[in-house]
Amino acid sequence: MSESRVLDRLLILAASRFKRSRAELKAEDDLFDALAIDSMQALSLLSALEESFDVEIPDYEVQDVRTFQQLADVVERRL
Repeated sequence: MSESRVLDRLLILAASRFKRSRAELKAEDDLFDALAIDSMQALSLLSALEESFDVEIPDYEVQDVRTFQQLADVVERRL
């Protein structure tokens, strides 16, 4: 799957899960600020991503992730 498709699926999932418009989310946005979520909600998003992409992402790989693009890059490496 191409990186842009991973990012698009991630943004759609995040927007749906946290009741945001997909159009207002951008790759370079800080996901915590853009979604108004805390670390527990971010873990919930990570679980949903793992299920959606059928991957397992260790916590240490997302420890310093802040943007949607960074998260998409982590998912892409696991595919």
